[in-house]
Amino acid sequence: MKVFNYRNILFLLPVLAPLPAAAVVANDGYRLEQVLMFSRHGLRTPLANSGSLLAQSTPKKWPQWDTQGGYLTPKGGVLESYFGKYVNDWMVNEGLFSKDKCPTNDEVVAYANSLQRTIATAQYFVLGAFPGCDVKVYHQPGIGIMDPTFNPVIKNNSAELTQTALNSMNKIAGKNGLAGLNQRLKPSYDLLAKIIDYKNAPVCLTQNHCNLAAEPSEFSLVNDKEPAVTGSLRIGTSISDAFILQYYEGFPLNDIAWGNIKTDKEWKMLASIKDYYGEVLFGSPEVAKNISAPLINYISAKLISTDGHNNSQPKFNLLVGHDSNVSSILSALKIKAYQLPGQFERTPIGGKIVFERWTEKSSGKPLIKIEYLYQTKDQLRNGDKLSMTNPPKRVVLEMQDCPIDVNGFCKFDDFKKAIDAASK
Repeated sequence: MKVFNYRNILFLLPVLAPLPAAAVVANDGYRLEQVLMFSRHGLRTPLANSGSLLAQSTPKKWPQWDTQGGYLTPKGGVLESYFGKYVNDWMVNEGLFSKDKCPTNDEVVAYANSLQRTIATAQYFVLGAFPGCDVKVYHQPGIGIMDPTFNPVIKNNSAELTQTALNSMNKIAGKNGLAGLNQRLKPSYDLLAKIIDYKNAPVCLTQNHCNLAAEPSEFSLVNDKEPAVTGSLRIGTSISDAFILQYYEGFPLNDIAWGNIKTDKEWKMLASIKDYYGEVLFGSPEVAKNISAPLINYISAKLISTDGHNNSQPKFNLLVGHDSNVSSILSALKIKAYQLPGQFERTPIGGKIVFERWTEKSSGKPLIKIEYLYQTKDQLRNGDKLSMTNPPKRVVLEMQDCPIDVNGFCKFDDFKKAIDAASK
């Protein structure tokens, strides 16, 4: 496994060299007023450990991780600190914060779901963004217990909502619902089955489950539980997730999927299983609006104020949750289709939805820009240090009900109406 000397890098974080003047590029004509960033947690170990689903699905031996299952890895922490340093440099460049000056407690709020990987992500990000400053990361005291704000569970047990939501999930899955989606994903399942030698796996030899593409599948919606799916989509997501995380962590290529993934096309085929999993479970309109309501309300409260200026709100808000949250937020806000160049995934590890409140200097009008900030697959694998000259990728997002101009801005009043509608 690749050795990543994170301890030395973390030691040097507070004394990183200042940006060269040539790297500073201002947004003339606009003034940045506020940033709210919703981040997926950083690089973690697989959630399905080698003693359960992963071990049952292949006769091969999985590479070992040095970090507990589902935890942020040391490399993941370093990558988040790099991201924090970049974001602070960008905000200083735009005049939102002063260089080499700690923010006050009123200016920055960091709030994470109460799992190790989300709390640690926020802590490392803050370390990189505000080294030496006393910036607290807020979370529930019970570590390992989901915070209701971030918990993507169904919050209504009526039969009518359940049926409507199931219909919505099947509609998002496409023609013929889940069965049709599994059929369209068959080439991806077949590739995965070949890589893991599914026909010789314990689950085949002892339980006669030998065709990954034909595993019995159905959706499940239960009050106070996450939307769920059984069968091919669930199994395929867990295994492809493990391979993608190995790639990001820097495992030798011969150890990743036992050297059996050869091309970017194959990586994208495997990642498509995960993408569809997140989209159909958490991105269907009825489900997304239900499970994202606490987060949408939180975001709205921080960005929207009665006077339109938000002077009482923090300049920078950081929220750290999960890809399920990202999928539901994007769906609830009716974000149009987007592409993330240089990535396998639609909601990549450490990726951030960034809500930026700007003012047009000439008119004083408030504006909103929404962007997806993320590290490419190569930046993650190589452990690249981010900077204004080697930035993460930025992709402008557009809400269906808040059209953007050529500079990516939408009118604040249109945004307010759209987010109000999403929270009802």
